[in-house]
Amino acid sequence: DMEGLLEFTRMTCELVRNIRLLRKPVIASLNGTTAGAGACIALASDLRIASTEARIAFLFVKVGLSGADMGAAHLLPRLVGLAKATELLYTGDFIDAAEAHRIGLYNRVVALADLETETRALAQKLARGPAFALAVTKEMLDREMDTSFDTALELEAQAQAVCMQHPDYNEAYEAFMGKREPGFK
Repeated sequence: DMEGLLEFTRMTCELVRNIRLLRKPVIASLNGTTAGAGACIALASDLRIASTEARIAFLFVKVGLSGADMGAAHLLPRLVGLAKATELLYTGDFIDAAEAHRIGLYNRVVALADLETETRALAQKLARGPAFALAVTKEMLDREMDTSFDTALELEAQAQAVCMQHPDYNEAYEAFMGKREPGFK
């Protein structure tokens, strides 16, 4: 019934919301076919690394559903532009890794043999970084999608002032002065 269907579709949207609200970067490591809900989960991730064999489709319309599902109509145009997002959501066609990278949907495309290593290396690099600053950056990227430039500038001024009071900022300064790598906690 409609109530049950709405409960289900809200639950799938909640998954995407939780990925976006998570205070840590989320990296999608993509190999093979990513379609429908899987494509939306990849889209909701902060970064996407794919193997050369990967392909992706937002194929909801091919099964009689709206292409606007799980945040796709909100997030996809912001990554690839309105024209390309419209085409992908209207047709439900697959695109290969090279095309997904060319249009900005994938951040990196690597050989299949290197996918796990590349994904892990990026995750470890981010994990060694200042977690608080990364969390604030993720929050600002999301908040500023729907704000004016002047509002964005004020949000960023406030975010930087908060970060400047965090111990990670002091650690970065001390590391710079001591000519060493920072040890963020």
